[in-house]
Amino acid sequence: MIVKYNAKELELLARLMRAEALGEGNLGMLMVGNVCINRVIANCLTFKNINSITDMVYQSPGGFSGTTSTLFYGNPTEKEKSLAMRVIRGEYYYPATNALWFYAPINSGSCSSTWWSQSFAGRYKSHCFYKPDPSICRELH
Repeated sequence: MIVKYNAKELELLARLMRAEALGEGNLGMLMVGNVCINRVIANCLTFKNINSITDMVYQSPGGFSGTTSTLFYGNPTEKEKSLAMRVIRGEYYYPATNALWFYAPINSGSCSSTWWSQSFAGRYKSHCFYKPDPSICRELH
């Protein structure tokens, strides 16, 4: 386990992963989960006061748009909770390994070379992932 959590936070993470990446399949949801966990671990940039999964899910400003999706509401499935548990235990998937951000370009367009002044880490299906420079967020490298 790489971050502390309780049963409610496991469900929150599972619901957020579903809301942000259901269409990307299990691997896409795992990568979104990596970004989520990285935001809890990071003590840099706009993530200095994010100390729990709950803080990360409800961060404002700068939080996830998935919290306003109908997919965010309702109980997560056992499969979704299992995926969330995998990222809490420390499973990482490239290109989300060190990423703190992702977005899906309109109409599956190209990924920009930077996002919030941070470097492009890679793409998986419709999501573009971005990572901070190692000198800025040492906790992630």
